[in-house]
Amino acid sequence: MSHILNEFLDENLQELKDQGLYNEIEPVEGPNGPIIKIKGKDLINLSSNNYLGLATDEDLKKLNIEAVKKYGVGAGAVRTINGTLDIHIELEKKLAEFKGTEAAISFQSGFNCNMAAISAVMNKNDAILSDELNHASIIDGCRLSGAKIIRVKHQDMDDLRAKAKEATESGLYGKVMYITDGVFSMDGDIANLPGAVEVAKEFDLITYVDDAHGSGVTGKGKGTVKHFGLEKEIDMQMGTLSKAVGVVGGYVAGTQKLIDWLKVRSRPFLFSTAVPPGDVAAIMGALDKISASTELHDKLWDNGNYLKAGLKKLGFNIGNSETPITPCIIGEEKLTQQFSKRLAEEGVYAKSIVFPTVPKGTGRVRNMPTAAHTKEMLDDALAIYEKVGKELGVIQ
Repeated sequence: MSHILNEFLDENLQELKDQGLYNEIEPVEGPNGPIIKIKGKDLINLSSNNYLGLATDEDLKKLNIEAVKKYGVGAGAVRTINGTLDIHIELEKKLAEFKGTEAAISFQSGFNCNMAAISAVMNKNDAILSDELNHASIIDGCRLSGAKIIRVKHQDMDDLRAKAKEATESGLYGKVMYITDGVFSMDGDIANLPGAVEVAKEFDLITYVDDAHGSGVTGKGKGTVKHFGLEKEIDMQMGTLSKAVGVVGGYVAGTQKLIDWLKVRSRPFLFSTAVPPGDVAAIMGALDKISASTELHDKLWDNGNYLKAGLKKLGFNIGNSETPITPCIIGEEKLTQQFSKRLAEEGVYAKSIVFPTVPKGTGRVRNMPTAAHTKEMLDDALAIYEKVGKELGVIQ
C-alpha cells in the first residue's frame, strides 16, 4: 500500500473515532423486519426505512421469484441497448399513474435519480436554490450539474423569495431551479410545497421535489406532492423504491417531454444496467398494495404517533417531526453513540446519527416505527428507552 495513503487513513480514521463520528456497521442476520437478529441477538428494530413492512411481504417475494423464473436474475444490458424489458415499461406507466404525471423513468437507486436528473436538466449556466437540509444525493447531483448552488434557509419562504428574485433578476443564469426534500429524513418535517410553488410561479422557477421519505408515507401513500394536491404544479417528482416500497431503485416522474429528455441525457440511465426483473415485479406489486388500500399507511402513522407520544412523555427531545420519523435528539456525538450502543445492549436497535449527516452538536437516534411493529414491541422499546435515558442522564 502507498505510504501516503496508509498514513492518511490511519490519521483520519483515528480522528473520526476520537470524535465519536466513526460508524460501526453491524450485519443483520436475516430479514429486515420489526425484529432483527444481530450477532445472534434479537433486537426491536427502530432503524429501518422499511416503512410499510413490504421488504419482507410474502406476496412480493412470490412475484419476485416468478419474474426471475421468466426473465432471469438480471436485465442483461443498459436500457438503451436491449436491457429494457416489457416489465420496465409496465413499471414506468404504473409509476406515472401513482404520482399523477404523464410519464416516469426508473433508475437503479434513489441516489442515482438525483445524480441523473439534476445534471441532465441543469448546467454551468444555471442556478439551483437548494434547502440547506437537503439530502446528500441532492447536494451531489447539484454539484455534478455544474450549476451555481444557492443555499436557502430551511423551510424559509422569505429567504427563498429573496434569493429567487436576486437570481432571476441578475441576468446571470439561463434557468433557475428550486429543489427540496418532500420529507426531511433526519427531522421528519414536511416541506412547505404550497409556499414554494407560490414563489416558483412568481419567478418561473423549475420545481424539483425529492420525495424519497414521502412516497408511501404522506398523501395517503401517494407522497408529499399529492398530500398538497400539487401534481400539476411540481415539474419533477423524484422518489425511491427502496423505503416504503420495500425493494430497490428510484424514479423521476413528470411530463412526457421531461422523461423523453432524461432517457437520452441522464447518464445513469444510459450507462448502467437496468433494474433486475425480479425487483421490478416486486415493485409493481408493492405499488398495487399501496394504491389499493391505506391499511398499511394508517398502521404506520398510528405506530408513529404512539411511539412519539411515549418518548415525549418520558422527557426526550423529539424535535418537531410531522411524520412517523421520530428523532431523539441527544446533542453531543460521543454521548449519542453511547446511547445507541446501550439501547442495543438492552434490546433496541436504533442507530445513532451524527455529523456529517446532521450538524455537529445535534446528534440523535433516529427512530422509525413501521406498519409491521406491534404495540407490545413499542412498549418494550419505550421501557428500554426510559432505562437507558435515565442511566445516561439524558432524561430525569
